[in-house]
Amino acid sequence: MVFHSLIRIFELRSKILTLEKTQNSFGFLLAYSYLCSMNEVITAINDALWSYLLIGALIGCGVWFTWRTRFVQFRMVGEMLRLLTDSAVDTIETQVKEKTRSRHISSFQAFAVSVATRVGTGNLAGVASAIAIGGPGAVFWMWVIALIGSATAFVESTLAQLFKKRHKDSFIGGPAYYIEKGLKMRWLAVTFAVLITCQFGLSNNSIQANTICGAMQEAFGFSPVWVGAVLAAMGLFIVFGGIQRIAQVSAVLVPTMAVGYVILALVIIVMNIDMIPHVLKVIVEDAFGIHQIAGGGIGATIMYGVKRGLFSNEAGEGSAPNVAATASTSHPVKQGLIQALGVFTDTLLVCSCTAFIILISGLYQVPELNGIALTQSALQGEVGAAGPVFLAIAIFLFAFSSIIGNYYYGEANIRFITPNTKVMTVYRIFSAGVMVVFGALASFELVWNIVDLFMAFLTACNLVAIVLLGRYAFRLLDDYRQQKRRGIKEPVFHRSTLPEIEDEIECW
Repeated sequence: MVFHSLIRIFELRSKILTLEKTQNSFGFLLAYSYLCSMNEVITAINDALWSYLLIGALIGCGVWFTWRTRFVQFRMVGEMLRLLTDSAVDTIETQVKEKTRSRHISSFQAFAVSVATRVGTGNLAGVASAIAIGGPGAVFWMWVIALIGSATAFVESTLAQLFKKRHKDSFIGGPAYYIEKGLKMRWLAVTFAVLITCQFGLSNNSIQANTICGAMQEAFGFSPVWVGAVLAAMGLFIVFGGIQRIAQVSAVLVPTMAVGYVILALVIIVMNIDMIPHVLKVIVEDAFGIHQIAGGGIGATIMYGVKRGLFSNEAGEGSAPNVAATASTSHPVKQGLIQALGVFTDTLLVCSCTAFIILISGLYQVPELNGIALTQSALQGEVGAAGPVFLAIAIFLFAFSSIIGNYYYGEANIRFITPNTKVMTVYRIFSAGVMVVFGALASFELVWNIVDLFMAFLTACNLVAIVLLGRYAFRLLDDYRQQKRRGIKEPVFHRSTLPEIEDEIECW
């Protein structure tokens, strides 16, 4: 009876939990009470961290990096697109010409893996949650954090390329590596490695599974237990194949799912083009509205906009640099520019599509709707019964690619802590197996609260590092621009450019 009650805790979503249904179950009451207390504690910590630390730090760092890079995210958009296109073409040509699979990861493949982790539940469930709780104005603050955060993304990914290390199959790197090599602070590097493993490799994967199961149950009535089991089996098969298999899968899934979803959103927007001015007006008014300020709601609007924006685009969180470091490129700045473009792709394009669909429907004002259920209901109102089905399939592709991408973040950082293969095996089982099943069964609020907590600590740790090491990224950008001005189409970095850390640069 107790076991049955515990399963019920995870199967039922918080909005339909009623004590009347299980009032005779002592196990349910005990576990439910414990989870409620844990949720309250985590929520209080999250509110304190995000209200008084993270929002100001993220915006402040974004503005500083934007200024010091001379607005790199705006001035060099053309170069970003050129680099991504050239890398995509080179990747296709290499795969066609070579009889054996290349063991190196291209810039495009690294971009695809990082976008795979960005483009997922944050774009569909996260945006809906931000609007439902923070109001339409949260969308404006998601845009703000993306516009200035792309400069932060450039800096952290450039540093990851600079301090990357050689690995048996490809390159490896990320914040843990540039903290240790650049700051000589092993303890902080290990702290970051542990945090990102807990955040992405474990808790973040529970979010993806939770959203997939919610969408599948809403659209097809599938049991979360069976969906979670299937997801775990598929995830384990892929992650045991290594980063090359992850890159290959992501390079196919990401463009397909992103293009399909954006096309659907554009069709809906065109069908309701007369409502777009009203939608934009609602977003801006809610972001700065007198009613929100007077009622104290402006704080929640900004907080949820920034939190969900960060969860979606990951700018400054320290996650994307782990994949950026794996790319084989001639200059660190190249991958920094490509990763900055990923922030725009995620938030300004995909997140905006979801926001417009929800705001056009008007269902964000319905208190009972939140998360993926809100997005599905909005789609159903616009395109009929096919909407939830399409979204269930889309969220499966979005979130599943995020699961395998998230796993790699943890793998790279566990390798930093220890070379023990047994530890890696245990991690793989927990990341793609146990935590996926847990997320499939856990409540919506619990998994999001856990992710927000780890995300806050992780981001704070990374921001300290990139502020202290940012000067190297600025000098690399100057070197790249100087070579471009001399007519060099493909700039090449030489370690002698940074003589003071020449001994710490292994791969250049």
